[in-house]
Amino acid sequence: MDARSPLSPRASAFSIASLVAAEAVERTARLGPRSSDQAKLRRLLGSPAGMHFSTVTRDMEATSAAAEPEGPGASCAAAAKAPVKKNAKVASVSVQLEMKALWDEFNQLGTEMIVTKAGRRMFPTFQVKLFGMDPMADYMLLMDFVPVDDKRYRYAFHSSSWLVAGKADPATPGRVHYHPDSPAKGAQWMKQIVSFDKLKLTNNLLDDNGHIILNSMHRYQPRFHVVYVDPRKDSEKYAEENFKTFVFEETRFTAVTAYQNHRITQLKIASNPFAKGFRDCDPEDWPRNHRPGALPLMSAFARSRNPVASPTQPNGAEKVGPEVPFCSHHLSPGI
Repeated sequence: MDARSPLSPRASAFSIASLVAAEAVERTARLGPRSSDQAKLRRLLGSPAGMHFSTVTRDMEATSAAAEPEGPGASCAAAAKAPVKKNAKVASVSVQLEMKALWDEFNQLGTEMIVTKAGRRMFPTFQVKLFGMDPMADYMLLMDFVPVDDKRYRYAFHSSSWLVAGKADPATPGRVHYHPDSPAKGAQWMKQIVSFDKLKLTNNLLDDNGHIILNSMHRYQPRFHVVYVDPRKDSEKYAEENFKTFVFEETRFTAVTAYQNHRITQLKIASNPFAKGFRDCDPEDWPRNHRPGALPLMSAFARSRNPVASPTQPNGAEKVGPEVPFCSHHLSPGI
């Protein structure tokens, strides 16, 4: 699925080129003067001076949105602007979302992702299979998260549904998460499933660990970006041509500090291999609405999976951490 997403205009205007440019500054510095990747990263995109390495505020989004024409003549102006022709190195790239059946199952219930001050990994983990890359070209893979809308939500337990609670809270700092293997050859990316199992979500606005900062009780859309590392010295001129964005609507979620929908809790326990301690509990230790019989514990998909043997399940997947005190002694401290 390509980047045509029903996001808000502000979210759609969010510039991935600006994000990558800001990240490139710190990554280049961290690699050190002896690294062969230093020059590649410096040339990847223009890097505005004075930006924090992984913090690109929504001011950029506002600036980018302001540059877009609005009003009655906007469509004509937009039509007159020729679409950016993508570099051949990324134009043919396609992406397949792994564990799509599980994502669909969560999406039907209304996916929730835990955010904590220390940072919490996603489950399901975002994993993809890549096709169409130049095997010998260098690529960087990254993700960012954009608001689905400008609303804040609350969960109505009597109706088991999410309701709009008001306008969104002030925007959090926009960040991107680079896959730790970036940059790498296309051949390396395509030979195996790419997992973003190190990505963590936080609600700590002062986080200095590079985690993705989100507002609790807000809805977000993950976006996946493939960036071609252009070896040309003036590669910043071609920034918009050298990346391709993919959006999978089934990966949308609501950020929460504790699971609201108990069906989501059940599905996470049933399908997350690191939640084995919860499944091993005596059913009498379960909260009443989590006991087998109250609701189907495991979906058809979860029942058919072997979490230990599944090749698509990363070793680093997150332990389920619902905010309920049942059988927590079976699990090591959360990650």
